[in-house]
Amino acid sequence: MKFSEFYRLLEADGWYVKTTKKHKKYVHPTKPGFIPVGKHKSQEIPTGTLASMKKRAGIK
Repeated sequence: MKFSEFYRLLEADGWYVKTTKKHKKYVHPTKPGFIPVGKHKSQEIPTGTLASMKKRAGIK
């Protein structure tokens, strides 16, 4: 999955960007914590990194 596809997946679940310095920092109004996501839109996300970010977001 590419970073741009993961952005859309998070935003469809209600996550939004709070700050954009080195990474995009996604936060959710009701879910705890945040998810840092790289800014490399066209690059593929490594499998382990993707699994970890999905787990933190509560997305299957």
